[in-house]
Amino acid sequence: MNLSVPQLQALVHAATLAPSSHNTQPWLFRLEDQAIELLADRTRALPVNDPDDRELTISCGCALFNLRVAAAAAGLQAQVEPWPDAADGDLLARVHLLPTGSGQDVAALQAAMGERRTYRERFAATAVDPTALRSLMDAVHSEDAMLAVLDTADQRLGAAALVAEGDAMLWANPSWRRELAAWMHPRRRGDGLTLPALAVPVAQMVVRTFDMGHGVAAKDRQLADESPVLAVLTTVCDSPRDWLAAGQALQRLLLLGVQLGLQASYLNQPVQVATLRPKLQQITGRPGHAQLLLRIGVPTQTLPAAARRPLADVLVTAS
Repeated sequence: MNLSVPQLQALVHAATLAPSSHNTQPWLFRLEDQAIELLADRTRALPVNDPDDRELTISCGCALFNLRVAAAAAGLQAQVEPWPDAADGDLLARVHLLPTGSGQDVAALQAAMGERRTYRERFAATAVDPTALRSLMDAVHSEDAMLAVLDTADQRLGAAALVAEGDAMLWANPSWRRELAAWMHPRRRGDGLTLPALAVPVAQMVVRTFDMGHGVAAKDRQLADESPVLAVLTTVCDSPRDWLAAGQALQRLLLLGVQLGLQASYLNQPVQVATLRPKLQQITGRPGHAQLLLRIGVPTQTLPAAARRPLADVLVTAS
């Protein structure tokens, strides 16, 4: 079976619906006969916020999982070959598309790709069903990662304190503020943290000029305190291979969460500050490496989808 270019492009489009830090969408795709290659777009890196490209790789892992879901929904088997070329650090995965489909549990997540949102608002006071939470934990585990739910008062207060401390440290860094401001874009740009076009210059000036860390910290600490679920996504090791796995685990959790009536967002300040990251892992009481701090709950409103780059901008020509 030979897939047409439009069929391959449809799979890539589904992959691009994944979340990414600052909505940078740091991925490129190359169509190779009956395969799709996933490449890191280092031009869209965040050298201050993410100096090791850890979150960039996690974001690409989310896109990779979306590609797997779209392939399964199309009746295809997506055979993932991670890091297929040791000489090319930007080539994160080659996905071979085979005609014998499998993994209907993954295919069932297709509709959730378009409904997933990064939900930064307050959640409903409704508690998350323990059975649903166990399903999320199992989903993460199936992708070679772990989800540590912070369910004691001490754990939640400790995580909230690290979020506030991280906010204060990040906002105190003028280089970090300049990088954040640079990714504030009008929606027509198709990426970044979107704002109304007329508000962008003012917002950028304010962020670049003023250290708002304490005010933001207070708000984020309240979000952490009020979140029905706070959980840390962790991996055993901390290599780029683990980051790619963490991204796939994250996206599987997010899509399953949508199926279960849940949305999520991130309070990643403690993993973006090198001195705080091991402290967050310590709060979980488990060995490993903290990759993300998630807040999960029942949304109270439907948010618009984040802006996306045109498909032509993420497709590269095979050499």
